[in-house]
Amino acid sequence: MFLKNAWYVAAWDEEISHELQQITVLGEKICIFRTEAGELVGLEDACPHRKLPLSRGRLKGDTVECGYHGLTFDCAGQCVWAPGTGRIPSNAKVHAYPLHEKYGLVWIWMGNPALAEPDDIFEIENYGDPAWGMNRGAAMELDCNYLLVCDNLLDPTHVAWVHQSSFAAAATKDTPLRITKTNDGVIVHRWMMDHEPAPFYKKIVEFEGNCDRLQHYEVRYPSHALIKAVFTPAGTGGPDGLLHEKTFIMDSYNFMTPTHEGQTRYYWFQLRNIRPDDQALSKMMSEDVQHAFEEDRGVLNAVQKGMTNKTSPHIDLPIDGGQLRFRRQLQAMINEEQQVDRQLAE
Repeated sequence: MFLKNAWYVAAWDEEISHELQQITVLGEKICIFRTEAGELVGLEDACPHRKLPLSRGRLKGDTVECGYHGLTFDCAGQCVWAPGTGRIPSNAKVHAYPLHEKYGLVWIWMGNPALAEPDDIFEIENYGDPAWGMNRGAAMELDCNYLLVCDNLLDPTHVAWVHQSSFAAAATKDTPLRITKTNDGVIVHRWMMDHEPAPFYKKIVEFEGNCDRLQHYEVRYPSHALIKAVFTPAGTGGPDGLLHEKTFIMDSYNFMTPTHEGQTRYYWFQLRNIRPDDQALSKMMSEDVQHAFEEDRGVLNAVQKGMTNKTSPHIDLPIDGGQLRFRRQLQAMINEEQQVDRQLAE
């Protein structure tokens, strides 16, 4: 169902403090907190004695005391105290999840801890660059499978119908798509030439008249997306265009964390190449993007219900090519990972 040996977003960094709390990732409940020194800790949220969630216990310094019988665990998940015995049982331990803090996000590795390499975390170009502005919103809860969100982020055409007041333009309905398969994901992209900017972008671009527009929709395994929007004055864009000095670029980063099979937590932010210190612009962009994502949420939640309860087969269209390629390769990766796990267990 899920790729385990991968980094997923667990939380925004400010959401985790020196207090126990429970999160769910890939259907697994995790007790997460910071030590007194601010280091991140993630433990299986179930005491091995009677499976009370450790998140219902209490912190004693940097150890976690179970709220039922006081078994106490260190940051590596090893029990360091148990009642009624002079010897701590060898199986009195819980799984410890590798965590890493980067880009204002807390990342969690759900598979074999020995394979967790922070350098493999999704790279975000221009993050922290003072020449680029940033806007973001709170994480969103979606009542749909994470792959439906990945489908949506490999589908530039949906904006013509779902986002008519924000991202849509006449050219988004029928300009042909190009699909590129990479080593770590799939890109669906197209240039749309000499048309009026979409309503959301018309309020932002710093040039008059028509534009050439790039839609670059890229999703990388297991569920991380870069949506790049490029708006440049008409006649300066295209695959071989030189781009105008007033070209507007917005890179939207989207991280889908499956909580359960039919539920997803969605983290997002945008980086832009203009007016980095304009707080009013950042606020406006965050609010407008949040509104557009609410439109997506309504559609995707309904699609989940429709696909779950369908009474006839669904169909695929040529515009679904990128989504289908992504799903096939991800499933192959999941199958290979599970085969390796079975071989190691034998």
